[in-house]
Amino acid sequence: MKPNWLTGYIPDLPTPFGEDGEVDLDAFARLCERQIASGASAIVVGETTGEAPTLTTVEKAHLVRRAVEIAHGRVRVIAGAGSNATDRAVELTRQAEAAGADAVLSVVPYYNKPMQAGILAHFRAVAEATALPVILHDVPSRTLRELSDATLTRLAESEQFIGLHDSSGDVGRLVRVRTWLPPHFRLLSGDDLTALPFMAAGGHGCISAVVNLVPELCQAVHASLKEGRLQSARYLFGRLVPIAGLFAAEHPAALKYALALLGLIQPATRLPIVQLNDAAKAEVTRAIAELGDEELRAFGQSEHQAASPVS
Repeated sequence: MKPNWLTGYIPDLPTPFGEDGEVDLDAFARLCERQIASGASAIVVGETTGEAPTLTTVEKAHLVRRAVEIAHGRVRVIAGAGSNATDRAVELTRQAEAAGADAVLSVVPYYNKPMQAGILAHFRAVAEATALPVILHDVPSRTLRELSDATLTRLAESEQFIGLHDSSGDVGRLVRVRTWLPPHFRLLSGDDLTALPFMAAGGHGCISAVVNLVPELCQAVHASLKEGRLQSARYLFGRLVPIAGLFAAEHPAALKYALALLGLIQPATRLPIVQLNDAAKAEVTRAIAELGDEELRAFGQSEHQAASPVS
C-alpha cells in the first residue's frame, strides 16, 4: 500500500458536459489520455473540479469506470467519494471500489460543522467500508471546519490513510506536521497558487486544476524541483501564476472555457456554476496567449523530456 506513485502534478479532471447537459464521455476520454501522455502518475475523477455536487451517483460510477478503462493500469485512478453525510460517503466509496478505482479522495464533511471527534469518526467509517487507500481532503474555505493537526496525525497511524490533499494554502502547516507523520504518508497541495513553495518545502506534489490546461509545463515544474533546478522551477511556475489565479477566481468555469478554446471540451457547466461573462472570457484568452509563446513551449518540452519517468 506504499503510495510512491502519489507524486507530481495530478489533474483534478473537469467533467465535460454536452449541449444536452449530459456527461460527455468521449470528451472525458480525451482529457484522460492527454494527462496520461504528459506523464501524470494519477488522475482524479468526480471531485471539486469535476463539479461533484451536481453529479448523480450513476454519473460518478460511469466516470470512474471510464477512467479505469482508459487508464488500463498506466496511471492510478482516484475517485472523489466525499460527502457531508457519512452514510453517503461510505456508499460512494464502496461504489468507487466496485468501479475499479485505485484510491478514494474523501473530504472533511462540509456544512454540518462537525467537531474533530466527528471528523475522526467519519473518516474511520469510510476506511472501514473499503479495502482501498484513502486520501484525506482538507479544504477549510469550503467546509468551514479544518482537519486539525491532531486529527490528521491520529488518522495517519493507519496505513490505509495514504495522504493529505491540503487545500488550505498554508505552507507552514506542511513544515509543522511532516515530522509527525509516518514515512508512507504523502502530502499534496490542493492550491495551484502555492504549489511551488509547498513542494519546495517537502510536499510530494499537487492535485491541480491548472495542469488540465498545460500538463507538460506543470510536470516540468515538478521535474525541475526534483532535480534541484530551483531557478528553472521558479521561472516555469511564474508563468503559470496568472492563469492559475483566474482559474481559482472562477472555478471551474474558467478552466472549462480555456479547454474549450483548445477544442477539448464544451464550456458547459451545471448550475449553480454558470459560464464566464465576456470580460472574464477575455482575461482567460489573454492569459492563454501569454502562455503560448514558442520560447515557453520549447522550454517546457525540454524540461519534461529531461525528467525521469514517474514510477
